[in-house]
Parts: sequence; C-alpha cells; structure tokens
Amino acid sequence: MDLVETLSEGCRVLTGGEPYARDSAPFCPAGLPAAVALPTSVAEVRHVLEVSAAYGVPVVPQGARTGLAGGANAVDGCVVLSLTGLNRILEIDPANRLARCEPGVTTRALQEAVAAHGLHYPPDPVSRDTCTIGGNIATGAGGLCCVKYGVTGDYVLGLSVVLAGGRLVRTGRRTVKGVAGLDLTSLFVGSEGTLGVIVEATLALRPARGPVRGLLAQFGSAAEAGEAVAAVVAAGHTPSALELMDRHVCGAIRDLGHDLAAAPTLVVECDDGSLPDIAELIGGTATEHALELRRLIAPAMGRIMAGMPGRPTAFIEDVAVPRSELAALIDRVETIAARAGLFIGTTGHAGDGNLHPIVLFCADDPAAVARASAAYDEIMAAGLELGGTITGEHGVGLLKRDWLARELDPAALELQRGLKRLFDPAGLLNPGKVLHV
Repeated sequence: MDLVETLSEGCRVLTGGEPYARDSAPFCPAGLPAAVALPTSVAEVRHVLEVSAAYGVPVVPQGARTGLAGGANAVDGCVVLSLTGLNRILEIDPANRLARCEPGVTTRALQEAVAAHGLHYPPDPVSRDTCTIGGNIATGAGGLCCVKYGVTGDYVLGLSVVLAGGRLVRTGRRTVKGVAGLDLTSLFVGSEGTLGVIVEATLALRPARGPVRGLLAQFGSAAEAGEAVAAVVAAGHTPSALELMDRHVCGAIRDLGHDLAAAPTLVVECDDGSLPDIAELIGGTATEHALELRRLIAPAMGRIMAGMPGRPTAFIEDVAVPRSELAALIDRVETIAARAGLFIGTTGHAGDGNLHPIVLFCADDPAAVARASAAYDEIMAAGLELGGTITGEHGVGLLKRDWLARELDPAALELQRGLKRLFDPAGLLNPGKVLHV
C-alpha cells in the first residue's frame, strides 16, 4: 500500500492539501503536503506518527494556522497533522484549580468553560477566538494580560505528547509544586512541534478576576509614554494589561470614527482596584472598554489596506526589549518605516516590553515585498541591539530561524540541536523549523 492508503487505515485523510500549506506568516516558503491527516483521538495521532516513521515521511503538526512565524508551514511531500479535531475539554477541577483539554480546544472556549466554575484561564492572545491551546503551547504564546498573569508556559502543569515513531509520553504533574526529575514539560513548551506532538494539556487556573476598569492615556511622544510605563512599574502597580499604540495606529483607529488623537497611547486595564492610583500617576481618561479599543487595530489596518493597490498584506512583527528601551525601539521603527516608504504602525504589550510593529505592503509588488523584508530585518537587528529578543511570543518557525543563531550563545544553540536529534533522530518532526539541524 502507498502512504495515503496506510494512513487511511487508522485516520481520516485528505489529499490535495493546498489549504493546509501554510500559517499566517509572510516571507516564508511553504510546500505541498502529500496528505492531510485529520485525527480525532490520541490513538489516531499515534497511528500517523507510526506510519510517518515507517515511510520516512516528515510530519508537520498544525493547529488553527494563526501562527505568524511559518512554524506550521508544510514541506513538500509531508503529512500535515491537523489537530483541530482533538477538541474536547476533558476535565475542570475547581478544587485543584486545573483543567485538562485536548490541543484543538480554542483559547476562548476554554476560558468560557472554566468561567462557568468561577475560574479564569489568563493567557489571552488577540486571536483567542480561533487560536488553539495546542498551538499556544507549541509556540509559547503570550497575549494582552501577560504583564500581570504571565504567558501560556506559566500555566502548563503537564502534557501528553506523541513522540516521533508513535510513542506516547506523559510529563509534569497535577500538583501545585513538583520538582521530581528534569522539567520535560517546559522543554515542549515553545518547541513548535519539533520534539513531539502535544495531544493533551493539564493547565493551571486562577480564581475569577475582580471587576475590570480601564484607562486611556495619550502622550506627546513615545518617550513620554515610555516614562509613564516606567512610572507605573516603579510605583509597584501591576495592571492586568498595559498596552501601547503608536501615533500611526491611533490615527488609523481615529479614522474609523473614534475620538482618539493620533498620538502615542497607553491602554491600561486593572482588576484589583488600582486604576485610580495609576490615573493619578499618568493621567488619562477612564473607559469601560479599554481593551476593546486595542482590539480595533485589526479593522483599522484593514481600512488602510482596502485603499492600497494590488494584494495588500499586513505582517505583524514580534520583538521584545527591556521596558526602558520601548521608546527607543518605537523611534527606530519610525525611522525604518520612513526609509522604506512603508506604513509601519507599532503596538504591543508595553508592560512586558513586547512590541508588534505592523508592516503593510502589497504582496504582488516585488519591490514592496523587498522593502518590507528589509524593514523586518532592520527591526530584528534593532531589537537585538537594544538588548532584546527576536520573539516574545510568536515563536521562531521558519521566519526567524536564521536570527535565532544571532541571538543565542553558540554553545546553547548546539545543545538545542542536540536535544532535537535526541527526540527526533530521523528528523521527521516539523523539519526545518526553529533550528538548522
């Protein structure tokens, strides 16, 4: 039997996998899969990995394909392993404040399910309505509320993972504390499907949040906005969200019909009663819908793109710097945008120094693509020069693989390559992503 026939013995399979060829990242090549496997159980995932090993065919795990680093892009002749069919919430345990779920559960679905028990799952990516828990774990996703509640990896207590060849391994624990053995759970967080395929997660929960209040504060310059962020942190406040939008982004939101000046802006949200103190410290106007304004960025960019010729594309960058360098990075991005002749608006999570420059360009204009790609490289270089990192939450994938070698210590990079070879000696799991091996 051929590959597709053998796969079909234990799992639903599609051929003609063009719709599954790539995630949401530009600048990244994508191949054509030989087949798309659509499992609905752990046994079916194991079958796919067993067949892959027997035929020597690469496997590319995928979630909702909302990733922005090319980490879910197919390679020619691979089996795409779509995990969206494993979408059950298996357990919600209020007494121990944990949940177990399969990787295809969306972030929003998990949040709503645990809220019915008076609990809260804090990781909050902007794409929460569609992105999946498995994808969030695989990429080490962050979100809007990281400044207070941390990132996805902070909530992963344990995992079930199918390794290359089909072996199932369980890592981690259900207890609040636990230091028995090496922390294999954390090793899989952010590994982007290169070490194994996550099929179940045990996640920590928190009590429901208190009443949420919001604040909108605008400033005359990026430097003033950066100083306000520093002042909030220095005063000991921990807002649940501390978001920044530059003048270009705010101008685009204003053009949607909102009363907002085209000026650097902080969007603050608190669920602990500290908002009046923060307002006294940095000024601003109280609003009940602070983060909803932040979520208007996508339609605001869409309006600009609607007026662009050709096939307009929005590329959302991801770079993190020390909070003290936020203003410097924003200024550097403005200089890069002017030199490239591109619209680049910067937004992001000011509370943890993670910014997302949004580059708009026409994908069918080779000159514009080249300028956008060069601008991306300059932004990456600026982040590293300012003491930062090439990714705060989107992952490495294909897009930043070469940049990873510029950031990491050479000895640390070689250790990571060694781990990849240990877990995946035949190099069949998501090949070419994250590391050159």
